[in-house]
Amino acid sequence: MLIKTRGIVLSYLKYRETSIIARVYTERLGLQSYVVNGVRKAKPPGRIALFQPFTLLELVAYVARGSGGLTRLSEFRCAEPFRTLPYEVQKSSVVLFLSEIVSRAVREEEQNEPLFQFLHDSILAFDQQTVGTENFALVFLLRLTSYLGFGVSSGGELTDQVIMAGHAPAAKGTTGPATLRLREFEIYFDELLRDPATSTIPNGRVRHELLNVLIRYYQLHVEQLGDIRSLDILSQVLAE
Repeated sequence: MLIKTRGIVLSYLKYRETSIIARVYTERLGLQSYVVNGVRKAKPPGRIALFQPFTLLELVAYVARGSGGLTRLSEFRCAEPFRTLPYEVQKSSVVLFLSEIVSRAVREEEQNEPLFQFLHDSILAFDQQTVGTENFALVFLLRLTSYLGFGVSSGGELTDQVIMAGHAPAAKGTTGPATLRLREFEIYFDELLRDPATSTIPNGRVRHELLNVLIRYYQLHVEQLGDIRSLDILSQVLAE
């Protein structure tokens, strides 16, 4: 059986000589893995670009019998071309980082329209955003928590959970205990939750520490989230 659906690419692995296995979060089926044949051939060029992280696709896909199986795409095309995400280093680094977290945190193979719409609208908004882009990853991760079932309403609630779980990260460049440093971060999280435009985050180093705290918070709630490899790359870009 074939089904038409919108999809958001999360990642892909090379498969055989010219194919890939793409992980796609779909509007109608949730998280799916598809074998896509021939996209790594030299001709026609450019098709592999459709499977870069967070690319928005329109798909005609085969539906697997049962759950967890690989299926194939019958048709695929770009649904909404980006204007900035593939071309600006800071934005593309943010996309790589966020797609890694979403790929690990979202695993349900079932329809979740509110989550799909949040991801879709956030990606398009980021593509069009011209100011405040340095805080997009923080805002995105804070808002995503509500769709994953462990949302927070204040910075104090977030830091309390991290501290109580014994996951307070070391505070680079500070002499005080890590717990005290986390308390200082509460106001930044409150600003981002209330109105990101009012954020007073002073620099990339603090932004990196806030991302570390958020990842620790996700690790409390998402089993086997693991280390996020792309964080170091993002931190270097945000520090520039």
